[in-house]
Amino acid sequence: MAQSFVQVYTGEGKGKTTAALGLVLRALGAGMRVCLVQFMKKLATSELQALEHFGDSVTVKRMGRSRFVPGNPAEADCRRAAEALAVSREALTGGTYRMVVMDEACVAADKGLISTEELVDVVKARPRNVELVLTGRNAPRALIEAADLVTEMKEIKHYYGRGVKARKGIEN
Repeated sequence: MAQSFVQVYTGEGKGKTTAALGLVLRALGAGMRVCLVQFMKKLATSELQALEHFGDSVTVKRMGRSRFVPGNPAEADCRRAAEALAVSREALTGGTYRMVVMDEACVAADKGLISTEELVDVVKARPRNVELVLTGRNAPRALIEAADLVTEMKEIKHYYGRGVKARKGIEN
C-alpha cells in the first residue's frame, strides 16, 4: 500500500466488528499480514474458526475475559486491557503486519480500562505503512479527531428487540 489510514467503527448499531473483519478478509486476500487484537472478547465465535484457515497470515490475540465488564472494571480487566494495548503497539510498530485491528478498544477506553490518552498515543505511534482499524461503542472524541475515517453505526431496527438470541454464523 502506498498509503494507509486510521479507521474507526463506532456507534450503537450492529456491525462494527463485522466491518473490521471484512477489511481483514480483504487484506488477507491481497496477501497482507494482519493482527487482530480483541480487547474485551474471549468467547468462541465463528469468525475465529474461519481465520484459522489463513495460517500465519493472521494473528489473533484475544485479551478479554469470558464475561462482559459491567459497572466499574475489576483490576484484572484493566490489566488485560493494558496488555492488549501493549500487544497492539508492538503489532503496529514491529514491522510484521500491514493491518492491525484493535477490536473493542473504544469500549475499553469508555469503560476506563485504558485511558483515552494511552489509546491515542498508540494511534500516533502507527507507522505510515500500517492500516489501523479500531472498533467499539463510544469512541472518544480525541480518537475521532486522530482518525482518518470514522463510521458511526446507528441501529434503526434489530431483531434482538423481538427476543432473538445471537445466532451461530451470523452474530457469533
